[in-house]
Amino acid sequence: MESIKDYIEKNSQRFLDELFGLIRIPSISSQSEHKPDMYKAAEYWKKILADAGCNTVEIFETETNPIVYGEKTFNPKLPTILVYGHYDVMPADPLEAWISPPFEPETRDGKIYARGADDDKGQSFMHAKAFEYMVKTGTLPCNVKFMFEGEEEIGSGALKKWCAEHKELLKSDVILVSDTGMISMETPSITTGLRGIACIEVEVTGPSRDLHSGLFGGAVANPVNILCKMIASLHDENRHVTVEGFYDDVEEIGVEERRELAKSPFSVDDYKNALNINQVWGEIGYTTNERTGIRPALDVNGIWGGYIGEGSKTVIPSKACAKISMRLVPNQDFAKISELFKNHFESLAPDYVSVKVTPHHGGQAYVSPLNSPEYKAAYRAVKETFGVAPIPFRSGGSIPVISTFEQTLGVKSLLLGFGLESDAIHSPNENYPLYNFYKGIETIPLFYKYFAEEFEKR
Repeated sequence: MESIKDYIEKNSQRFLDELFGLIRIPSISSQSEHKPDMYKAAEYWKKILADAGCNTVEIFETETNPIVYGEKTFNPKLPTILVYGHYDVMPADPLEAWISPPFEPETRDGKIYARGADDDKGQSFMHAKAFEYMVKTGTLPCNVKFMFEGEEEIGSGALKKWCAEHKELLKSDVILVSDTGMISMETPSITTGLRGIACIEVEVTGPSRDLHSGLFGGAVANPVNILCKMIASLHDENRHVTVEGFYDDVEEIGVEERRELAKSPFSVDDYKNALNINQVWGEIGYTTNERTGIRPALDVNGIWGGYIGEGSKTVIPSKACAKISMRLVPNQDFAKISELFKNHFESLAPDYVSVKVTPHHGGQAYVSPLNSPEYKAAYRAVKETFGVAPIPFRSGGSIPVISTFEQTLGVKSLLLGFGLESDAIHSPNENYPLYNFYKGIETIPLFYKYFAEEFEKR
């Protein structure tokens, strides 16, 4: 029987060619002009899954973007793995910061450079190719279902409803997800926790129109100035979030667990050098890894108002706006936090401006156990391919739909990601090392094998 390593070596260029075809589709879910691209990406995935060996592949319409579903179920006595991924991507702005065009993938320095190279087209694609290998070699030890959506980057609203309507179709024993990362290739890890998220947009309005800053400057409040002051007040001198009630439901991690988390290899100097910063920043009393893994955070994601074109235009803007996201930890409910923020921010507004707060999408935090069959299977698979025992790791990122899966489908998820912090997801020059891509394809069949074994022990 052909080994997975030999199969990868023989088909490596084909894998890349097929992946690049998917990446070239600018499936940006947050921008309405890319609606046709969402359908193109869904059709592309349909063909990939059919060619890989699914005996059923279907595209389901939703209120927003289509969902691609595929399956190969052949033995009801075997466990069923549901593979989840998303084909939508973040906007590529600022375009001028890209070394190569974001939707014209290329390889250089051993990495794939393109929007979606890692998040999540490259990582999802590993599952299709690993599945293809198992089907062609007759080594598939589990039933398999695939579910790829097109709006993870904007909250997975349609998927939540679709899952509730298709519980029977989605029956499975574990949901397998590669939309996270590892500490490093030398120190592999398995993600056991995700932060939740609450996204907000705020608008501060002053005068009814932009005003001449010479004629009105000093006499009329400037919304940009006011917004900046309001935002600055959202953190105190200890870098705590000042929203009343923000920390009320935060899960406090004990000394022993913090000690275990501290065992993960981490160099503050390397971290600073990689980001080209002089100092780290964050909540007083916590380490950098704790700040991103077990503590909540609030950040401005974008701010605008007035004239930002070339040269000067001396105006007092009528409006100023900002997008704000809050990363949440277990027990913090994103809807409650959104409401607390809205009330707090509105209370900050002085009489000379008006404020509008609009909550957007959100999701709950997620924690998975270390004693489950899926974690044990992932541990064995990663240890075998990397030659090093993986470390459990809580990520600072969010995948809102993961907690929804558990609530709606009653199934836990296993977060087996192969990305790296240096992959620059959501940023210009997103990339994915070829080593990671092929290592993921090599590891996934082992997860299937060991999950079937662990499941049998239950």
